[in-house]
Amino acid sequence: MSGRIAGVSHEDEPHDESLSGRLNWLRAGVLGANDGIVSTAGIVVGVAGATSDRTSILVAGIAGLAAGAMSMAVGEYVSVSTQRDSEKAMLALEKRELREMPGEELDELTEIYEDKGLPPQLAREVAVALTEKDALAAHADAELGIDPDDLTNPWQAAIASFVSFTVGALLPLAAVLLPGPSWRVPVTFVAVLIALAVTGHVSARLGSARPAPAVVRNVIGGAIAMAITFAVGSLVGGAV
Repeated sequence: MSGRIAGVSHEDEPHDESLSGRLNWLRAGVLGANDGIVSTAGIVVGVAGATSDRTSILVAGIAGLAAGAMSMAVGEYVSVSTQRDSEKAMLALEKRELREMPGEELDELTEIYEDKGLPPQLAREVAVALTEKDALAAHADAELGIDPDDLTNPWQAAIASFVSFTVGALLPLAAVLLPGPSWRVPVTFVAVLIALAVTGHVSARLGSARPAPAVVRNVIGGAIAMAITFAVGSLVGGAV
């Protein structure tokens, strides 16, 4: 007996083809915020270990935030632009092959669906139907895993990275500046570790993984990073 009840749709199941893409962007945003938290926390804690001057800590924190956000944005723009150029090149080649040897391309598409488990006759029918509807889209999806109408956007990636890093960086910056000198480092440590626990949990859930290992890795990594930078700042500050 089938597990699907006739006439009953699974309304709670996501069927949007772009869902995977949106989850990837969301996961990238969470990881960008995580980077902003860790890197900025390392800078401000390190400077706080060397000096109690609020202005020096503020300048270092803002400089680290700006540099990190721009680095993330430029890196994402370059990386995604390269990916987009590759996708365009593959689509151009596919268009040429469809124009110059449509028969061979139809046979290739048929073989792809046969390899996925369809009987030869049904695989041929599916290949013909999809080719008649939109040959390029059918081949791009089956052969390349690309949607010609939804190519990667380098500007979107750059902006998302810039914003997520900035949002993450603001937390340790505020945590180190708001308390008095004697509380700056402890408050920053606690605030950052809580934030890293949250980002670790969210990123694991988005990836359908167990949250506990991700949270532990995030928290331990952040704690080690801050401990090392604080120690370096203290040593440098004491030597100056």
